[in-house]
Amino acid sequence: MNKILDLFNEQIVRSLLEKEVLPLYPDFSKILSFKIRPYKELIWTSTYHVVIAYQVKFLHKDGQKIHLEIVCSAHSDEPREVVFKVLKYLEKNSLASENVALPRPLFFSAEYNGTFYRAVEGKHLLRIIKEGRKLKTKKMVIQAAHLFATLHNLKLPDDLSIFSDNNRLLRTVVPGRDMIIKEIGERFGDTYVHVVSELYAGFIAEEEQFFNNTDKRWLIHGDAHPENIISAGKHKIGLIDFTDFCLADFARDLGSFMQQLEYKMMRHFDDQVLATAMKKLFLNSYLEAANIKLDESLQKRIDLYYNWTAIRTATFWLLKHDCEPHKADNNINKIKNNLISNYHAQD
Repeated sequence: MNKILDLFNEQIVRSLLEKEVLPLYPDFSKILSFKIRPYKELIWTSTYHVVIAYQVKFLHKDGQKIHLEIVCSAHSDEPREVVFKVLKYLEKNSLASENVALPRPLFFSAEYNGTFYRAVEGKHLLRIIKEGRKLKTKKMVIQAAHLFATLHNLKLPDDLSIFSDNNRLLRTVVPGRDMIIKEIGERFGDTYVHVVSELYAGFIAEEEQFFNNTDKRWLIHGDAHPENIISAGKHKIGLIDFTDFCLADFARDLGSFMQQLEYKMMRHFDDQVLATAMKKLFLNSYLEAANIKLDESLQKRIDLYYNWTAIRTATFWLLKHDCEPHKADNNINKIKNNLISNYHAQD
């Protein structure tokens, strides 16, 4: 039996949380109840990738009942202790503040290769977009820009080993270019292999050229998109999902976020003028907060990661269980046009 099934067993989970979490909250006397809510449940014979939320009701010593959501991100093969170390580092270096909420790291379980953390509660930006709330979307886009500017400006620690090497280069970003090409070939033959291979090769070469000419690296989120930006209060923004956090080019967060922001807004608003305005608002807010100018080098790198994120979106539509090739075609054609026309991410 796959051991990860333990984390869906109420008795086992209760014992684990009593052992690991109650000591972190000395004012809580006991766990009254909890509900198990899987966000991701990919379980095979011996391998797994799960994200599980535990909605826990604690009894405070003064008699109050306190509700907390605790999340476990566990993977049989990929490093999850890195997530715990990253969250501890960010906690220590005060990225979280009065206006910024981050998951609170609780403990790492070597048994399940899983990090347990207190969730950031609230609606993510994609939900706000789906609800058609344009003013709230605009506010969160500005807040996200300021948050990323603060993150990218953090001083690097002396010990860089706490950050994963797996995702710092486009060549190696999980699941990896070679695996993607292989799966596309198995599913579609030669139909998409050449064009996807060619696009990936160009993006990888362009990134490597930049890194060959500089020693600079920045702390980046690595998976910047609207579902990872949380409205955590009236004036508070949250950031979640640090699985891909790494040392890389800060332009990757910018290009990725702008592509996904535009993509989601076009799907739910179908208004290119509005989507473009939001992209420009994000970039201009970031540049102002970071106190930097948009020079030719930075523009080129933002465009690179914008188009790279678009090809990742295309491969998602090709490789999902109920694949939708026509949606992949739309993305691939747009990328080709972008490269031919020298289109910029914020245009």
